[in-house]
Amino acid sequence: MMHGAPAPAPPGVVAILTGPTGSGKSEWAIRAARELPLEIVSVDSALVYRGLDIGTAKPPAAIRAEIPHHLIDIREPPEPYSAGEFVADTTRLIAAIQARGRLPLLVGGTMLYLRALRRGLAVLPQANPELRGQLAARASTAGWPQLHAELQRIDPRAAARIHPNDAQRLQRALEVYFTTGRPISAWQEETPGPPAWSYVYWALLPAREVLHAHIERRFRDMMSQGFLMEVERLRARGDLSVDHPSMRAVGYRQLWAHLDGAYGLAEGVRRGIAATRQLSKRQTTWLRAEKLATVVDPGGADAYARWRRALIEVGLAHGRATGPRGSI
Repeated sequence: MMHGAPAPAPPGVVAILTGPTGSGKSEWAIRAARELPLEIVSVDSALVYRGLDIGTAKPPAAIRAEIPHHLIDIREPPEPYSAGEFVADTTRLIAAIQARGRLPLLVGGTMLYLRALRRGLAVLPQANPELRGQLAARASTAGWPQLHAELQRIDPRAAARIHPNDAQRLQRALEVYFTTGRPISAWQEETPGPPAWSYVYWALLPAREVLHAHIERRFRDMMSQGFLMEVERLRARGDLSVDHPSMRAVGYRQLWAHLDGAYGLAEGVRRGIAATRQLSKRQTTWLRAEKLATVVDPGGADAYARWRRALIEVGLAHGRATGPRGSI
């Protein structure tokens, strides 16, 4: 979480390429970065973790050596990384990229991060590990819905936004209340405004059947590349469990359960594909509800070329400098 508001960046344009998992965002971003003076900032809560490579479709090290990427491999898997940290890190990075006369291109589908960046994020009190442990122990006995009922009594506005089984958000809301005596909704009302940037959003939204077929094909490709062995290595570390945020990433938790003996490998793969499709559905629903982005079907005729031209026009309108890969 944030322990202070990030320093404001100078006004400028921030380009955002988002969309559901498997829609082709990374491929488009890498192609554009080879042709135009821009730098890629990852908006993906799983790519921040070292060792989560195959299952996250992380750009290979050779690509990242060629093209500037930011917010990839910045945490060990047991370490938390919050939306507040993302806002602070991204605010700093955008300012630095703009100062170099280049265009920041934010790429990814972690919608909470995008919302926090655009709207600003409440400055909340620090985590209290002892209290978190007590809440988790209560939940293991009574269940998270029971703690949700308690939150409903003390902070009905927060409870209305949090699902009864959303353990992470429930735990944080109760932690804030019991630590400070103030409901988390009251803290959130004091959210500082976001920096004065101009956001230009594009969302890649393939046809549903195309996306679902691609998700299955990609997941099976990941398995052939050693995804199961990657999860085995993470599990063998000894400092991780399925309760860590890094291991809640789709695919990882389903294969971890297989390794725990919950079901066979074929069922683990089936569940991993289903969970990835469910994630893509949630991301698509969010994008359509927010109505912020220009929607692009990546399978459309000349779709990439038209997006590239729009990206150039955005850069020209905001005075980006000429760079080694052309000019924006």
